[in-house]
Amino acid sequence: MPSLKELSHKKELLSRGHRLCPGCGAPIIVRQVLLAADKPVIVACPTGCLEVGTTIYPYTAWKMPWIHCAFENAAATLSGVETAYRALKKQGKIKDDIRFIAFGGDGGTYDIGLQSLSGALERGHRMLYVCYDNEAYMNTGIQRSSASPLGAHTTTTPPGKAIPAGKTESRKNLTEIVAAHNIPYVAQASPGYHMDLMKKVQKALSVDGPSFINVFSPCPRGWRYPAEKTIEIAKLAVLTGFWPLYEVENGKYRITYKPRKKRPLREFLEAQGRFKHLLAEENKPIVERMEKEIESREKELMIRAGEGEK
Repeated sequence: MPSLKELSHKKELLSRGHRLCPGCGAPIIVRQVLLAADKPVIVACPTGCLEVGTTIYPYTAWKMPWIHCAFENAAATLSGVETAYRALKKQGKIKDDIRFIAFGGDGGTYDIGLQSLSGALERGHRMLYVCYDNEAYMNTGIQRSSASPLGAHTTTTPPGKAIPAGKTESRKNLTEIVAAHNIPYVAQASPGYHMDLMKKVQKALSVDGPSFINVFSPCPRGWRYPAEKTIEIAKLAVLTGFWPLYEVENGKYRITYKPRKKRPLREFLEAQGRFKHLLAEENKPIVERMEKEIESREKELMIRAGEGEK
């Protein structure tokens, strides 16, 4: 893995001047992922915040071959490109060693694009799918997705008389759904721990088959926090156990970062306006439920990584 000094001299493949919100986690993630790639890449990006903010016609922030596709079919689109590449390389018409990366938000990955992603994984295409998970449909108005956590305030789960505590369901565990496909490499990462993320990207791009990285992507607009706090929020998610960092390499689990001292979940909740209502005494049971779910997932992960007792 290159040092930070070496990375600072590497050419950026996502230009400045795009129109994503200040503090948006998505471009930070994209920059880190592309900096970790040491071979030419082709990128696919479905409709969403990232696509809309970086490709306002006739401009683009992408400095590589880039394909826009529909909300639901990034994995299918890129798998077709990867198949064409293999065919042309077999015919001797392409000699370059190229890698393929898709960037999709949680709406286009957890929900509407899940069938496309699952199909590409099952077929075994050599491509990396990166989900920038900002936990709601941010591009269309901050509506809840299946990635939205329990208790979240979204425009379709507003706390009030009907639902006092916000979203009533727990989030989908997409990382484990993908791991169940038995592909070579799966991981969870956070832009707050950039070297961990970039090492995972290099592993993912080196495997001969599909790979997937689910990356926590803070959103100042949807989560209601000051734009300059993005990396702080990204770290708090890890330090409180809300978003554990781990990888599944050829079926073997490994926890890649363990906080020396776990921070209280309340610190993570207090830092975001979307959870403000949970701090009220009457919603204390929801916070306790969240804490129990985090503890349960943590124990299960440790068992799978061979670090806990069944």
